[in-house]
Amino acid sequence: MQQRIPPGFIQDLLARADIVEVVGQYVELKKTGTNYKGLCPFHGEKTPSFTVSASKQFYHCFGCGAHGTAIGFLMEHAGMGFVDAVKELARRYGMTVPEPDLDPQQLRQIQQQRSLQATLVDALQTADGFYQHRLRHSERAKNYLIARGLQGQVAKKFGLGYAPDDWQPLAGAFANYNADALVQSGLVVARDAAGDTLDPQAESFASAQRRYDRLRDRITFPIRNLRGEVIGFGGRIIDQSEPKYLNSPETAVFHKGEELYGLFEARSAISRAGYALVVEGYMDVVALAQFGVEQAVATLGTACTAQQLQKLFRHTGQVVFSFDGDTAGRRAARRAMEQALPLLSDTRVVKFLFLPAEHDPDSYVREKGAEAFEREIGRAQPLSEFLFSSLFDGVAMTTAEGRAQAIHEAGPLLSQITAPALLGQLVADLARRLEMPATELREVLRLSSPSRKPSAPAESFGMRGMKTAPRVRGGREALRAFAAVPKDPLRQLLPLLLSQPELWWSINPAQHALLSLEPGPLQGLVLTLESILEDQPELSAAALWEALRAAGHAPEEVLAESPDPLELDEAAAKQDLLAILSRLERATLKRRQDELVAGGLVADADRTEYRSLALRLKEIDQAPRG
Repeated sequence: MQQRIPPGFIQDLLARADIVEVVGQYVELKKTGTNYKGLCPFHGEKTPSFTVSASKQFYHCFGCGAHGTAIGFLMEHAGMGFVDAVKELARRYGMTVPEPDLDPQQLRQIQQQRSLQATLVDALQTADGFYQHRLRHSERAKNYLIARGLQGQVAKKFGLGYAPDDWQPLAGAFANYNADALVQSGLVVARDAAGDTLDPQAESFASAQRRYDRLRDRITFPIRNLRGEVIGFGGRIIDQSEPKYLNSPETAVFHKGEELYGLFEARSAISRAGYALVVEGYMDVVALAQFGVEQAVATLGTACTAQQLQKLFRHTGQVVFSFDGDTAGRRAARRAMEQALPLLSDTRVVKFLFLPAEHDPDSYVREKGAEAFEREIGRAQPLSEFLFSSLFDGVAMTTAEGRAQAIHEAGPLLSQITAPALLGQLVADLARRLEMPATELREVLRLSSPSRKPSAPAESFGMRGMKTAPRVRGGREALRAFAAVPKDPLRQLLPLLLSQPELWWSINPAQHALLSLEPGPLQGLVLTLESILEDQPELSAAALWEALRAAGHAPEEVLAESPDPLELDEAAAKQDLLAILSRLERATLKRRQDELVAGGLVADADRTEYRSLALRLKEIDQAPRG
């Protein structure tokens, strides 16, 4: 049962927490003026560009663009979920997260679930220590790892162990081998009198007639959650028996579709490298780490899931999948792509690496070396290329029938993509390959047209002949360049309001209405922001971000496209806000004029309205520009 935390508690927590203190536990910060600076923990750098604001209570990196609140920092840096990050922050500041408003029976269920989870983790930690101890005393197991080229240091880092070749070796680690927790944790298999295996999540094990260790004569790989707790195991057989790998079953603490092997160990390396590498086997992860490629994780014997991808995207904006180049590898890549499509944003990248058929990552890095392997990663195929190669594979693109088949296959895939810029690029690219207009392709695919992004004539803003400039770093120049880009006005406005919520009260009710009526993918965020600020006028930027996130929005994705928020001067930001609102009003009036003209201006009321709109447009165009 997912715990819901009252928004008021989040605001109180952020008001009490000091983000400088929170970040300072992980990053060495030095005071520079009113802010603090240090080396960014989210990307490798030698010159500090990571800034923490004590007054605004959020951080921002001028190098990679990472930003967030104290809660967001724990989520991104420690990889915690939202609830866990709130609980951790509350613990640090002596606050108690309120229990949800549930009836006594529901509260008892939550408490029982927490108690069970703690018991299972304790059992798994005990087993982990036992397996590691037995590895140190098993020449056979050590010789196997040596033959695979593994060194003791990397085996210790990943906690590799050995499950002895016996039916009940864990009886030597636990005082009560018949304890339910050993079955519930997946360490022990219980069978009834008929020989049927009992589900570890069963309510009772009274019918158990026989018990034995699940992992026997296997190298053990502890699977850790992001708190470093052992929640399950993978076991690799030493000889040639089957199955080669055996994983813990689903339990109250282990859900294989949500976890990734090696993520706990790889977090820092993923931040340094700027991407996560997803491989298929535990040994691949361990071997790559030994050769210095430490940003690798592995799925747990299944295809990559959306939950696993979401977890990775909390740590990095780029994920590279490594698959065999054979037919099975291509099928697995296709499944991974389909899981990734709904999660893509205009700042997230997914790539596919296909190694030669005779190699997996383990064998490749041993034979060719880490540099050669990283060169292969650099040549990984972008999702867009893999998408098109999948669509066109075996299709006769020189024929009308073949092109129609490609369009038919493309529809369900492209319809899952919500990232507007990426979708626009993919549709345009596909249209070129099909030799048809992009607008016609959108109609055939039944994709909504990109929202109109009207802007005032360049001369109205003193920008005659100006070309779109690359993003300028910080300060007034960044604001001016940002405001000059003819893009979705909500994407221009929202970063200003998210960085300085007090600006909301500097615009009048008519302008509020103008914002809430502006169509586009961000309209829902605007309406939620309005509701939050109307209810809590004094809300800080940090608290506003978390309130929006709790409502299901992603303020960080909007801020990623804005000027650096810590460089925003209030007066300059207000001026830009009013300028963008003026542009928005002008575009809205022009749209309405176009609608009246399309109707023929037959009625007197239509002609009167048209003249009124023209007068207002003239007022806007003649207004002084700051």
